[in-house]
Amino acid sequence: MKETWALGVDLGGTKLEVAGIGEDGTIRDSMRLPTNVKGGPAVIERDIADMAGVLRERAGIPPVGIGVGIPGQIDGDTGVVLFCPNLGWHEVPLLADLRHLLDMPVAVTNDVRAITWGEWVHGAGRGLDDIVCLYVGTGIGGGVVSAGRLLSGCTNTAGELGHITVDMKGPPCTCGNVGCLESLAGGWAIARQAREMIGEDGEAGKMLLAFANGSIEAITAETVAAAASAGDRLSLALLEKVCRALVAGCASLVNAFNPCRLILGGGVIDGVPELIDKVRAGVRRFALPAATSGLEVLPGMLGIDAGVVGAASLAMRTFGKEGR
Repeated sequence: MKETWALGVDLGGTKLEVAGIGEDGTIRDSMRLPTNVKGGPAVIERDIADMAGVLRERAGIPPVGIGVGIPGQIDGDTGVVLFCPNLGWHEVPLLADLRHLLDMPVAVTNDVRAITWGEWVHGAGRGLDDIVCLYVGTGIGGGVVSAGRLLSGCTNTAGELGHITVDMKGPPCTCGNVGCLESLAGGWAIARQAREMIGEDGEAGKMLLAFANGSIEAITAETVAAAASAGDRLSLALLEKVCRALVAGCASLVNAFNPCRLILGGGVIDGVPELIDKVRAGVRRFALPAATSGLEVLPGMLGIDAGVVGAASLAMRTFGKEGR
C-alpha cells in the first residue's frame, strides 16, 4: 500500500471489521472477527488494536489515522460512548482507550453517520451537497448531509432517524417512545409483528412458520422476506405495513431536509429490494411536490463495506488528508 490511507472500523453487535482504505475509497486489506460482546470493552478494544497493528505492518507505511463507527450515542467532545445497546456499553471512553493502545489519531462516530459519510464521499451521494441516508436493519438509523455538511446536531445525536414518530398510537419502541419508524419497520419490529400475527391467526401463519422450521421464536425479518418471496400472504401483508411506515417516515424526511437524493440501505432493504421502488412512489405521492421535484431515491452503493469505508474516509477528512 503505497499511498495515503486510513484504517476504518465497523464495530457491531455480531461482527468486528477493521480495514485499510485508500483515498479512492477502495479496500486494500481487511480483517474480521466475531464481536466478543461478553468480553466487554477492554477485550474488543484490544481486538481492534491487534487487527489494526497487523494491517499497518502489512501496509509498510503508517495510516493517517483510524476511524471507528459504533451503533450508539457518542459524546462529540470526548469520544466517550454514552450508550451502545448492542454491546451493552455505558460511558465507555473508547477514543481515549484506542489512542492509548494505538498511538495514532482516532475518530469515533455513530455507525450510520459513518455509512452516510462513505456514501457521500464514495457512493450513491457522491458529488452532491444535500442527501439523506436511511439504513433499515435490525434497527433504523441515518445521516443527513445539508449544504455540504454532515449534520451532527447540538449534542452529537443527529441522524436518529429511526426514532421519528410515524404513528402516535403505534407500538412501543426500545427507546421508550411509541410509534417510532423503527418500531414498525426495523428488523426486530418485523419479527415481533410476524409472531403477533401468527398468534392471532395460526392458520394464516402456517407457511411462515414452516419457513422458521416450526419455531415461532425463530422467526426473523429474513424469514418474513423469504416467505413473502414464496407468496406467503401473511408475510406480504406485513411487508405492506412496513412499506407504509417507511413511506410515512421518508416523506417526512424529504419535506424536512429537501435532499437531492434519499439513499436506502441495510439488511431489510437488501432482503426486500422492491421496497425501494415502493418508497420512491410513495414519497412522490405524499411529500410536498416542491421537495420531490429534484429528488432521486436510490439504493446505497457500498453495501456491507459502507461502514469501514465511511469510518476511514471520515478519519482522512478529520486528520487533513481528504477534503470535502
